[in-house]
Amino acid sequence: MVVANAGDTDQTNEAVMATLHVENTVRDFEEWKAVFDKFDRFRAEKRMRGYRMSRQVDDPNKVAIDLDFDSVEDATEFRGALEQIWQTPQSKQQMISHGTPTLYDVVEQRRVEL
Repeated sequence: MVVANAGDTDQTNEAVMATLHVENTVRDFEEWKAVFDKFDRFRAEKRMRGYRMSRQVDDPNKVAIDLDFDSVEDATEFRGALEQIWQTPQSKQQMISHGTPTLYDVVEQRRVEL
């Protein structure tokens, strides 16, 4: 992966990073988020390095989550583990639907310094 700041002329190579993109429709975002937070340890044990969570502006119960991993292999393994999470009574109660998780190989990331 290449990481660079806008205005930089040098780009640095870092470890390969993979992102697992998941889209969910939930019954109530605040309640779903409380359940999501209970799985922090599970995600750490599965080698997730971090995540970004977004909600649709016109429908805040539609949530997109990008989970970051050091490798495609770790992300692939976690994709299988999601089935465990989705089968829990807590998740079933909160979730209306979820899309098929999509795996991305992050090739470049840029931050704009203002």
